[in-house]
Amino acid sequence: MIIAKSFLLLLCFIALVNGESSPDEAVIMIALRDSLNLTGSLNWSGSDPCKWSLVQCDDTSNRVTAIQIGGKGISGTLPPDLGNLTSLTKFEVMRNHLTGPIPSLAGLKSLVTVYANDNDFTSVPVDFFTGLSSLQSVSLDNNPFVSWKIPPSLEDATALADFSAVNCNLSGEIPGFLGGKNFSSLTTLKLSYNSLVGELPMNFSESRVEILMLNGQKGAEKLHGSISVLQNMTALTNVTLQGNSFSGPLPNCSRLVSLKSFNVRENQLTGLVPPSLFELQSLSDVALGNNLLQGPTPNFTAPNIKPDMTGLNSFCLDTPGTPCDPRVNTLLSIVEAFGYPVNFAEKWKGNDPCNRWVGITCTGTDITVINFKNLGLNGTISPLFADLASLQVINLSQNNLSGTIPQELTKLSNLKTLDVSNNRLCGEVPVSNTTIFVVITSGNSDINKECPKSSGDGGKKASRNAGKIVGSVIGILLALLLIGFAIFLLVKKKKQYHKMHPQQQSSDQDAFKITIENLCTGGSESGFSGNDAHLGEAGNIVISIQVLRDATDNFDEKNILGRGGFGIVYKGELHDGTKIAVKRMESSIISGKGLDEFKSEIAVLTRVRHRNLVVLHGYCLEGNERLLVYQYMPQGTLSRHMFHWQEEGLKPLEWTRRLSIALDVARGVEYLHTLAHQSFIHRDLKPSNILLGDDMHAKVADFGLVRLAPEGTQSIETKIAGTFGYLAPEYAVTGRVTTKVDVYSFGVILMELLTGRKALDATRSEEEVHLATWFRRMFINKDSFPKAIDQTIEVNEETLGSINIVAELANQCSSREPRDRPDMNHVVNVLVSLVVQWKPTERSSDSDDIYGIDYDTPLPQLILDSSYFGDNTLMSIPSRPSELESTFKSGQGR
Repeated sequence: MIIAKSFLLLLCFIALVNGESSPDEAVIMIALRDSLNLTGSLNWSGSDPCKWSLVQCDDTSNRVTAIQIGGKGISGTLPPDLGNLTSLTKFEVMRNHLTGPIPSLAGLKSLVTVYANDNDFTSVPVDFFTGLSSLQSVSLDNNPFVSWKIPPSLEDATALADFSAVNCNLSGEIPGFLGGKNFSSLTTLKLSYNSLVGELPMNFSESRVEILMLNGQKGAEKLHGSISVLQNMTALTNVTLQGNSFSGPLPNCSRLVSLKSFNVRENQLTGLVPPSLFELQSLSDVALGNNLLQGPTPNFTAPNIKPDMTGLNSFCLDTPGTPCDPRVNTLLSIVEAFGYPVNFAEKWKGNDPCNRWVGITCTGTDITVINFKNLGLNGTISPLFADLASLQVINLSQNNLSGTIPQELTKLSNLKTLDVSNNRLCGEVPVSNTTIFVVITSGNSDINKECPKSSGDGGKKASRNAGKIVGSVIGILLALLLIGFAIFLLVKKKKQYHKMHPQQQSSDQDAFKITIENLCTGGSESGFSGNDAHLGEAGNIVISIQVLRDATDNFDEKNILGRGGFGIVYKGELHDGTKIAVKRMESSIISGKGLDEFKSEIAVLTRVRHRNLVVLHGYCLEGNERLLVYQYMPQGTLSRHMFHWQEEGLKPLEWTRRLSIALDVARGVEYLHTLAHQSFIHRDLKPSNILLGDDMHAKVADFGLVRLAPEGTQSIETKIAGTFGYLAPEYAVTGRVTTKVDVYSFGVILMELLTGRKALDATRSEEEVHLATWFRRMFINKDSFPKAIDQTIEVNEETLGSINIVAELANQCSSREPRDRPDMNHVVNVLVSLVVQWKPTERSSDSDDIYGIDYDTPLPQLILDSSYFGDNTLMSIPSRPSELESTFKSGQGR
């Protein structure tokens, strides 16, 4: 009897071990099966999930431990109770077509991996990560989630090693806990192509992350601030921060001994490239282009490294490793104490600080005036000002500077005035026994008081009261003398000027204020002295009509490049051989709409600079003449190469060339929409407003209809303008615009590049007149679409794939509803993946620099040569709208 009972118990045990899975889990798994559209390769028949393919169960408990059905072409949704599979360790459903929300997996303490990437999931629950203490790897890439933030529940996943949420509409800031001590296992963090904002968490300094990918954030704000925290992330091997708004200097990389890849392209980083980076021997890939880095071009010494330096930077010389001029080094050391501000990096170009460097005035090669007034500077005053022995005036007033006035400044024997008024300075005013100069300190409430200990000045006590009183009295007396002398010179200069130019006695008050400011600060901020050499804020200048007459052979017809609603465009050549394009307004449209467009063009192009936007060198205002002077684009307009190539004797554009041009235009428009200091809407994108250089790289032109874009998704109402065929439907009907009207126009341009047809062509049948409508019909029918492709394009297996992608992109961009059109950031990302980067083997003398250096270079120095034309032929571009308006009203360009 005992033997029989034992045998029965054994049978029960065997049944328990080898039996079916838990009844509750079987119900959950069957619900999962019923909610999916399974492919034939998956055998999920029967009622026991443990026998289904790609499903694993525990041998002891028969509970489901793994669901691994990635890449099986499955569609459908996931049931909400998957979180009840309590023994689940692997959940892998990546690369399918699943929709709906991802169900919560909260409480699954055994779960190790979750791969849900490359599906069509719509949301992630807030409690998704709650209690997932064993979770190591998560991938949520490429899902169209509604906007979401990394939930606080992720903080429970302290074993996390790999977290990837790329291109899945992630927003908000990066939570600090991801870099904290509790996440010591985290080695891979990929959050690229989302809408993250804010700064890098300071907790990253404690992180053991090896791979950090945060590139390509969308929207106007993006990730920003300093990247100095990277210098403490000593485990880093790969860093990709491209396409954000990070600023300030590069980090010290001396402790990043394992760093292999470092990509910080397309940010606003400033300062010098540290030797700790370019001498790092572990590097194999580095990309620094399209920043505002300064100092010498770095010479990377790691074996087999090919650094990507293409694009805008502010290096003093092009040759790697060549030292800068000592004056450049000193000035960069001075602004290091201010955190290398962006406005200096944008405007300090080349290796000669006396050549139009903002805030710098020279006498010969000696720097005599530094005028950094009201530039929003933070930080402290560097003692290295003392290395510029020729300095006579230092103006640092109306900033946010803190700390003390360095005693070293008393070594400047030529210094006459030091203006540090209206800052946050503290401590004693330095006194010298050998040099006497005026120190203006008003508006600093803590001056001559002990600095707070945190300022680093420790416990300096107030002393030498008698010396301070004497210094103050001397300062007041010298200041009064200086002001009186300045007024005397100004009155004398004004009388002399009116005797020479009586017709200009009614010149506007704002221009007069500019003259006063230049006199009081010791010269113009551009660094030029004299009456005929003042530059505007972006290097643009007012050019005399005589210079332009000489350059165009008195506007000879043989130099006409084209005609438009504005007037006539002439080719010109200066006496040094530099070629220019001169747009001359016809006298019949000097007032009204034409003048508004003229002013808009100047106002916009003095505030934006990008390698894919045409460069405005200057303008002319004399009598009834209104002219704009641009860089010369030798290959003319895109429309010339698209629609008139046969009569012009040109070759049709190859497909790869069309792709490259489309990318150039997209980058220019992307800059206008999201990367410039203000967001602009072009409103007149079309092939005739796209210009090509000798290297066939494109620049967007004609900014007469540009408007400032409203914030967010709001629209503004304007008078309808632009060109029919390229007008977005909502704009043509209501007159209201957002940046999406440019996206629509760009979509039509893509259609023209694909088909070789014009946006509107009255010579075609009624059904084919409007390109956008006809293209949509052709695109929907996959059999007829190949007939729509321009016959001059060589269609093969290599090109067909990219043609189809561009066609889909064109269709999206020209959607009837603005909300259905992508942002230009997305457009650029799509085109970048299709364009094979190339470099011309040879540059002609007329070719602009495709790597972004040319577009910050103003008209050649010869225009500033007073021997070439008479006095007062140039003046500053007014920096305020009121100044610009008054200049136009007065009609004076001299």
